Amino acid sequence: MTVAMPLADVAETWVRDFEHLTGQRLAAVDGATLLGERAMLGGFRIPSRVSAGGGCRIFDTRTGGVALNLARPDDWTLLPALFETDADYRDVAAVAAGMVMQDGDDLVARGRVLGLAIAAANGTPDIVRACTVIMRAAGSSPPGRRAPRVLDLSALWAGPLAAHLLWLAGADVTKIESRTRPDAMRRGDAAFFALLNQGKASVALDLTVAAEREALLALIARSDIVIEAARPRALEHLGIRANELVRGQPGLTWITITGHGAQGDAANWVGFGDDCAMSAGLGAALHDVAGRTGFVGDAVADPLTGIRAAGVAWQAWKSGQGGRYGLAMSGVVAEAMAIARRSGDFDALLIAWAAAEGMPFPTVQSRTTGPVAALGADTRTALAELLLC
Repeated sequence: MTVAMPLADVAETWVRDFEHLTGQRLAAVDGATLLGERAMLGGFRIPSRVSAGGGCRIFDTRTGGVALNLARPDDWTLLPALFETDADYRDVAAVAAGMVMQDGDDLVARGRVLGLAIAAANGTPDIVRACTVIMRAAGSSPPGRRAPRVLDLSALWAGPLAAHLLWLAGADVTKIESRTRPDAMRRGDAAFFALLNQGKASVALDLTVAAEREALLALIARSDIVIEAARPRALEHLGIRANELVRGQPGLTWITITGHGAQGDAANWVGFGDDCAMSAGLGAALHDVAGRTGFVGDAVADPLTGIRAAGVAWQAWKSGQGGRYGLAMSGVVAEAMAIARRSGDFDALLIAWAAAEGMPFPTVQSRTTGPVAALGADTRTALAELLLC
């Protein structure tokens, strides 16, 4: 049985649009590959109520399913507060028992305040705009003839993929990581990390140190595009005020990737690829046409957002206008679903996906990986260049 990944056609259209925008042909890159290559590297199978990567699960509550991502060790320590008890939750069975007596909407609302990645699995989807212009730059900078300089402050998947696509299109990309808390994927999924971060310079900083925060600000001042996926209060705590930086640097393009929106309370809600797709209504769509609750794709909000963010970033840089743009992962999935529904075969793809539960993920192209810089390999050079400016 051959099964295609739902939304891969939309991803393909966005990849081709990006190629047209940049004037670069991206070898061995297509929509299905970007949506499925992590699953292929990991040997994942088409999931049901446990996500392909295993970090997110759908639990039953009194009022319907809730998708809860427990991929980080700290997430488990928040469960007593989520359930408003003093009980100790050590395994999935205990979490399931805690869920079944709760109201799903209350859990989602409380979990988001606590900092958990959580969403209704098959209820009414959150309606979030895919891309929001947070602010326009006060001035503009004539587009240069050289390739853009990109500073990648993000981690995991969506942001690094956006920066990777920009690199494939010819951009000069520097990845910034914390010396004490580097990108978790560097060790957790080394092969996939290498695929997304090949060719990038690596600068490691300790942003709790004032001099190194100043170094980061100096690197931003030399950049054309900045990509980050931090909650606003985390950046502000470090003294990095994105709006002020964009306002003071004509032509700077700043991409903020969030789970559910870049402004208001939603800007501080945690979101990862699987739960954000649920929040967008992808799980509900599967349930409506196939009669079962489950995950579609592998953390599909991440690669879709990475592709979309790359296009927004290049277009803003190319225009010379710059500005700050918010990309909400749940909104990007909702946008992709709306496009897919117009094609007429989205429901059929979902039905086939549900029928293929437990089978290996669809085979996609295998891309080669070039040199990957060790953590902080380029720090000394980058800081020395700043002193010469």
